[in-house]
Amino acid sequence: MNNERLMKVLLSPLVSEKSSVIADANQQYTFRVATDATKREIAKAVEKLFEVQVESVKVINVKGKQKRFGNIQGKRPDWKKAYVRLKPGSEIDFAAGA
Repeated sequence: MNNERLMKVLLSPLVSEKSSVIADANQQYTFRVATDATKREIAKAVEKLFEVQVESVKVINVKGKQKRFGNIQGKRPDWKKAYVRLKPGSEIDFAAGA
């Protein structure tokens, strides 16, 4: 796969209370990914960027919320979320870079 494409697949990690509980319990990390990314691309991107072994990837399409400001209606864009499960012994530490 193209290295340039792999660098654009992962947009950001999702750090929330729910994602941190899942990470501690199941070695599963949550990322916001490009809307046209495939499971195979997501797995390759995580392995390349974080130097870990990926066991599985689950993908969810999140619908954008309807928003209203006075009389003007709008919609936030749709986006894609990926749950990446790592093989035992692998770990990603997002706090180490801070």
